[in-house]
Amino acid sequence: MLVKTLLNKVEKHKGFIYGDVTLEEGGRARLLVEVRPDKRCKKAVCSGCDELRTCYDKMPTVRYFQFPPLWGFLVFLVYVMRRVDCPRCGVKIEKVPWASGKSPTTTTYAWFLARWAKVLSWKQVAGSFRTSWDTVYRSVQLAVTWGLEHRDLTGIRSLGVDEVSRGRGQDYLTLVYQIDEHCKRLLWVGEDRTKATLDAFFDMFGLRARWLVYVASDMWQPYLEVLARRAKRAIHVLDRYHIVAKMNK
Repeated sequence: MLVKTLLNKVEKHKGFIYGDVTLEEGGRARLLVEVRPDKRCKKAVCSGCDELRTCYDKMPTVRYFQFPPLWGFLVFLVYVMRRVDCPRCGVKIEKVPWASGKSPTTTTYAWFLARWAKVLSWKQVAGSFRTSWDTVYRSVQLAVTWGLEHRDLTGIRSLGVDEVSRGRGQDYLTLVYQIDEHCKRLLWVGEDRTKATLDAFFDMFGLRARWLVYVASDMWQPYLEVLARRAKRAIHVLDRYHIVAKMNK
């Protein structure tokens, strides 16, 4: 079975076809997969407004977009970018469906790295798949951004608020979790552990706060004040460790 047959099964893009596949041998052997515009498509998508526009010309050099490895070989999509003549944006580089912006990494490869970053350290992921730490970081950032844009915040009835020390000294982050029986997840992270920090979460959370039934936290005074003000209807459950500590004093 041809490599481009496999690619058409898993990564077919309307308006584009796969061409020659070559093995570039050397210190770091890699498979290079040529991508060409379909001759039937005379237009390309403008990167400025996402509209189909007439092609203006082609760039003088090719671009390489890294794809998930195959049989231990690095895989790159090779494509000559076109420019479009857009009446709204002017002359712009086209937008391609397999990558975002100027990224040299395909979206498919970014998700591939992000999934591995859930079970390995970012350094181990970079070493295992012969890429850079920065590429892994950007891949995780893409996954997190997508998750934030698509997450569902409806039906949250219980919140937990805590702080975590970061590094040495009084350097803290505030963490807010959903702690409902059916769903436990991190919702938000903010710099420091001040009233303004926790208020920023409730500004994002909005009117959903009126449906909270329980909130849990330790006895840090800024948290107590904000929760009393922003989650008035909820039962406030205090951390038992701090209650016992107060009683012992």
